Amino acid sequence: MAENSSEIRYLNPPAIDVKKEKYCRFKKNRIKYIDYKDPDFLLQFVNEQGKLLPRRITGTSLKYQRKVAQAVKRARHLGLMPYVTDLLK
Repeated sequence: MAENSSEIRYLNPPAIDVKKEKYCRFKKNRIKYIDYKDPDFLLQFVNEQGKLLPRRITGTSLKYQRKVAQAVKRARHLGLMPYVTDLLK
């Protein structure tokens, strides 16, 4: 009886999250150059505070994550994107 009390039983089975496959959008669409003069596109890779989103969230490969980071830095330097903000999106 003591062994059964330590066992966890559910009335309904717990929901198992099915995670979507991550992919690099640049490799899939064969994009070789990331334009730093397009701040609307680059906003997809920053959060509300203006920080760069990591690869594990965006799914971008290492090669293109470096290019995205460089493009965001160039856009910030030219004043096309803010360095820091409260609510960017």
